[in-house]
Amino acid sequence: MYTARVIGHVVATEKDASLAGAKLLIVVQVDSAGNTIGKPHVAVDTIGAGADECVTIVRGREASMPLPIPIAPVDAAAVGIVDSMVHTVRGVKQ
Repeated sequence: MYTARVIGHVVATEKDASLAGAKLLIVVQVDSAGNTIGKPHVAVDTIGAGADECVTIVRGREASMPLPIPIAPVDAAAVGIVDSMVHTVRGVKQ
């Protein structure tokens, strides 16, 4: 599980039937300060996230579990919208 920022969406006129009606997001992982780390990738939106929002991403088999058909061919899913993040080191905010 990690935090990512929504940077776009994917329009797919043809996709697996188990993904019918699913919104596909382009996300990029961010650190606790909001700095981009990693490369952009596609995630299924299970929570109604919008552009430039921070979201919680799950990967692997667990990514398909929030979908109506839990065996959908999904590698990543947005499962939460992040309201705020606080980075602490030994109890001190950074």
